[in-house]
Amino acid sequence: MLSRIGTVLAAGVALVVAYQLYLGGYALLAAAWTGGFGLAFFVYTARRGYTYRYLFPGLAGIALFIVLPLVYTVWIGFTNYSSKNLLTFERATEVLLGEVYQRDNVRYQFTLHADGGGFRLVLRTGDDDEPPALASGGSEPSIMNDAADAGAGSAARGEAGSTSAGSATAVSAGAPTASRPPRPPTTFVTAVLPLTGTAAQRVPVLPLAASGFTPGDALPLKEVIAHRDAIKAITVVFPGPTGSPPAEQKPGEPTSAAMASLREFTPYEALYHRNPDGTLTNQKSQERLTPNFKTGFYETPNGQPVTPGFQVYVGSDNFARVFTDQKFSGPFLRVFVWTVVFAGLSVALSAGLGMLLAELLSWERLRFAGLYRVLLFLPYAVPSFISILVFKGLFNRNFGEINLILDTLLGIRPNWTGNALLARLMILIVNTWLGYPYFMLLCMGLSKSIPHDLYEASALAGAGPLTNFFRITWPLIRKPLTPLLVASFSYNFNNFVLIFLLTDGRPDFLDTNVPAGETDILVSYTYRIAFEDSGQQFGLAAAISTIIFAMVAILSVVNLRLTKASAKDQR
Repeated sequence: MLSRIGTVLAAGVALVVAYQLYLGGYALLAAAWTGGFGLAFFVYTARRGYTYRYLFPGLAGIALFIVLPLVYTVWIGFTNYSSKNLLTFERATEVLLGEVYQRDNVRYQFTLHADGGGFRLVLRTGDDDEPPALASGGSEPSIMNDAADAGAGSAARGEAGSTSAGSATAVSAGAPTASRPPRPPTTFVTAVLPLTGTAAQRVPVLPLAASGFTPGDALPLKEVIAHRDAIKAITVVFPGPTGSPPAEQKPGEPTSAAMASLREFTPYEALYHRNPDGTLTNQKSQERLTPNFKTGFYETPNGQPVTPGFQVYVGSDNFARVFTDQKFSGPFLRVFVWTVVFAGLSVALSAGLGMLLAELLSWERLRFAGLYRVLLFLPYAVPSFISILVFKGLFNRNFGEINLILDTLLGIRPNWTGNALLARLMILIVNTWLGYPYFMLLCMGLSKSIPHDLYEASALAGAGPLTNFFRITWPLIRKPLTPLLVASFSYNFNNFVLIFLLTDGRPDFLDTNVPAGETDILVSYTYRIAFEDSGQQFGLAAAISTIIFAMVAILSVVNLRLTKASAKDQR
């Protein structure tokens, strides 16, 4: 009973999660989540799936952490994904439509007024000295007295003037005449605002004459400063020229304004307007932007791309660039050759030193052999990133102990990181130090499986240590050791940590425009293209990663075949 209740609850939670993912716009992820949970539900509830219950967690982990990243990386390699093309087409369009520009010919001076338990903002154009007429036909009190100190915030109500309302002067100031059309409102007021929070909000405003609000004395500047954060979070939304809502306004008309200083609000407008054919019009320059689904950018009529760009499918272009574009093919081939040499020499040196030490430690007359084994195993016990950083300090040109010793004995201070040959030699020395304990332990263990009678017979025949190694030890440990040598080669082929921490791929090539260096291997070269290049070309880096994966996969196949061959020989 409890198991059924738990199953129902788990199914309910899974469905809720899938539904939330779908509402959030992640339909594909919601489908994958539902499919994965459905498969798990079948495995752990159906009798036919009983045999897979113990395999399912491992298979799910492989699918989630190996297959999914692999498929995603390969897919990115067929796109133009980069720091300039991060978004989808729809999202890039939304970003452009959300851009605004400020109108330089309009400024709104604002004052803060108390109204009951809240506040109102009153905005008035600063370039109009004449107050607009009230709806009742009388004169409207001035919100900003030009003779007063506007910075102090004490905008006193101006007088209407000594001329009567019926005089010609009064009529020309505010009332419409046959020769002068009605003037649009220039003073606006908000509703009552609490000004207690700093969350962004859009607040509509109305013409002062239509609001029914009669402002009194403005609050002093210290009140504006006290509520500055709340005012700064406010975006006032203007009505249309005839009182229409902002959605019905024509392109180019001011729709909203935000706080620009303690005295002013600055109107801004949407920079781009969407056209029915899918193009965008720049309302400031009147240029029309057309989406180019080959380059992944909106482009101006003269072909200039406009950021942000969007992701598009480019097919095999990234893979072709690796081998055909001289900008990338030159460094790639040199880096590839060094990667193979580095991996091969690392395996050869580490395995050779490990075998030699294993043979020496197997000498029966050697005293304190156990202590030597512990000391020689220490490089493998210390985390590699710590050892690499320690060696980076030891090889320092000016303060490193290695150069101090060389200077004392030979009078030289090599520039280990500035010279390409020395930098590569340093990497091989450090990697050999980190790798020989592994092979030493392997060879010691494999040597223990060799019958001791063979060495006794060899001793009776007068054979020496070298003869014993090449005629007995090596032939018997070679086959079980070969797959491990191939695996070590694959590991060093992608030994990113060593290169990144020790040299960061430097010294750099002087004849390339992409970040690549003399000590870079393919994986570090890919990292630098993806995260250190000025363009951060993730799609190209993913293509190189796919190529590296293919190479490592080939090595894995070779490894499996060698393992099968060894198993066949053992039978």
